[in-house]
Amino acid sequence: MRASLIQIAVGEGESVGSRRRRVAALVRDRAGSDLVVLPELWTTGAFAYEDFGSEAEPLEGPTYEAMAKAASDAGVWLHAGSIPERDPDGSLYNTSLVFSPSGDLAAAYRKIHRFGFDKGEAVLMGAGRELVTVRLPQTVLGVATCYDLRFPELFRGLVDAGAETLVVPAGWPERRRGHWTLLAQARAVENQAFVLACGTAGTHAGVPQAGHSIVVDPWGEVLAEAGADEEILTVDFDPGKVATTREQFPALKDRVL
Repeated sequence: MRASLIQIAVGEGESVGSRRRRVAALVRDRAGSDLVVLPELWTTGAFAYEDFGSEAEPLEGPTYEAMAKAASDAGVWLHAGSIPERDPDGSLYNTSLVFSPSGDLAAAYRKIHRFGFDKGEAVLMGAGRELVTVRLPQTVLGVATCYDLRFPELFRGLVDAGAETLVVPAGWPERRRGHWTLLAQARAVENQAFVLACGTAGTHAGVPQAGHSIVVDPWGEVLAEAGADEEILTVDFDPGKVATTREQFPALKDRVL
């Protein structure tokens, strides 16, 4: 299976519309990959809190339309990262979109754990409540977003739902990059699953981004890691290694809690 993680640089000098068109072109160029992954809130920037309201979209808004067409044009499964979604009732959510190679929406996930403590996303956006998995021909994706990475019980729930490949789009800050790598490897090892974690590059709202998108195998080995700048990280991996790992070292069978 071939996955391409597009580590998008989010900067203040590029409009949302321009970045949307640019990213759609990058996705179309990934024809030949099985799965393409984009970062969290790449339209606005994960720390650009003041733009969430003005740039929020309905679920089937302009980003949905552009990414559905890009997935169809490339013939790939596309985890289109997340958007600031405005629900019909006016509430905002940090919502991830997953499209099939035909451009159909396969899943939408509203981020469960909101970052910011008493400000930013934590107070501006509502919390999702449902775990989301997506069955691909080669593997079952478990969908999480950024701050979710710090909460292992969410990933246990995804594994219980059949997840074998955990996909984590993020807007992770550079100042906590060590945690990003550590937690991605920890989630892979404890769940004996692949982790595909795709972050943003650049600086938005004055917050330098970590970049360093990473692909980790079920033993915790790093298969590929990006640098700090915009980059496309492409890796070939064998989804069958999940079953082999779980058979050879059946730790999940010894769970008590």
